[in-house]
Amino acid sequence: MRIDVVSIFPEYLAALELSLIGRARQDGLLDVRVHDLREFTFDRHRTVDDTPYGGGAGMVMKPEPWALALESIADDAAASGVADRPTLLVPTPSGEVFRQATAAQLAEQQHLVIACGRYEGIDERVFDWASERFDVRLVSLGDYVLNGGEVAALAMVEAVGRLLPGVVGNPHSLVEESHSDGLLEYPVYTKPAQWRGHEVPPILLSGDHGRIASWRREQQLERTRARRPDLLSD
Repeated sequence: MRIDVVSIFPEYLAALELSLIGRARQDGLLDVRVHDLREFTFDRHRTVDDTPYGGGAGMVMKPEPWALALESIADDAAASGVADRPTLLVPTPSGEVFRQATAAQLAEQQHLVIACGRYEGIDERVFDWASERFDVRLVSLGDYVLNGGEVAALAMVEAVGRLLPGVVGNPHSLVEESHSDGLLEYPVYTKPAQWRGHEVPPILLSGDHGRIASWRREQQLERTRARRPDLLSD
């Protein structure tokens, strides 16, 4: 899979060189390329924003630098033989909620592009224009506002990248985790069995895998009911 990330703070994405995602990049399982949006400007100040039409606070990201950046990425991908129509992900509080199911869908794609907006956002016309060459999806990590799209980009690359074959060492660990089946994950424990007056639930020491599986399922339901009842009502 190829993932291109466009930002005015490319150094923010340095974390993608670490841990499992960094190793996947080194092993050729994941091709992540980070681009500086300011490289697609031509004025001496490398301007990427301007005042909003209609008035209001803040600034809006100009459409032309984004068009040039996205054209460059799409052209390069096509020349490199990437056959799939790219999916353009735009992190924004006004987008659809990014869920585990979203990550699973995107993990089937060959090419993702993430546009990290700043200020009051990107000129809306960019999304209409980009739909000619990209499948455009506006996505949100949740009901809160960040200063820019970089944090969301890091989260999405990790959420999608870890689902690719070979990225996570034990693929079975992807099956029994939060949201994989619509529920939160059961609690986990390790040695020692007694620690500072707290004990591991005896059922986990029983060796009875059938009873353990039932206990874990009950814990998933109990935890989801207490912390995320909305998941049970979906």
